[in-house]
Amino acid sequence: MAVHGRDREADQVTGFVAALGLFTVIPVPSVAEIDRRLASRAMAAFPWVGLLVGAAAGAVLWLVTASGAGGLLGAALALAVAAGLTGALHLDGLADTADGLGSRKPAEAALAIMRKSDIGPMGVAALALGLLIDAAALTSLAERGGALAAAALAVAAMVGRAVVTGATVSRLSARQQGFGALFVGVTRPLTAAGTAVAGLVVAAGAGWLAGGVPGAVALAVAATAAGAVGLLWARRLARRLGGMTGDVFGSVIEVTQAACLVGSAVLAGALGA
Repeated sequence: MAVHGRDREADQVTGFVAALGLFTVIPVPSVAEIDRRLASRAMAAFPWVGLLVGAAAGAVLWLVTASGAGGLLGAALALAVAAGLTGALHLDGLADTADGLGSRKPAEAALAIMRKSDIGPMGVAALALGLLIDAAALTSLAERGGALAAAALAVAAMVGRAVVTGATVSRLSARQQGFGALFVGVTRPLTAAGTAVAGLVVAAGAGWLAGGVPGAVALAVAATAAGAVGLLWARRLARRLGGMTGDVFGSVIEVTQAACLVGSAVLAGALGA
């Protein structure tokens, strides 16, 4: 989606459609300009775009598991679908952030490393470990039922993006220009709080549909804990780099998603979901 044009054209695009165009490869009507108002609406819709992406990937996981092909294959295909639908945008942010942090250089030099198009050893390690953790957690959940694993993936994708919505309450940007700078400071605290509450309700509802009361408790608690982990990670990165960037947002999404999947798998096992 382009980022220049008329305000009237931007006003005709809903936040959800704008978020689909910005954060996925799903074809939607384009808009010529992303102003602060449309960026705010897109960020408010971001968690629900994540829910859609996670649900689509979760459906693949459920179908493969139901066919008897195995949870590991289902998990791998589901993660591939999620990466494909997002253009691997957030995985790229995870890798770039890992390279910047791994350099152990001051913020300005670390940001310069993150801007490069190549990927270093820390980025490769972060991607490999992140995907391995996601796949292992989903495989564990699939052993308890494909529906629960699918629900957990949808919830995790939603929570990861809800944390970014909360992080964009801050007006601290590490860069004055760039994709991430469009969204820094565009979210009101009340919007972030409402999104968190709605996300918790969705997590509990999805868990209940997939695994009854134990499933509801497992996903709701996992979502809450992962949200806390994600916010702490976002704060840590903001302090280290001097603010938020698009790569930081991608890293926050992936870390939060992994925490939510791991928490869901552990709690599902403990509660017998």
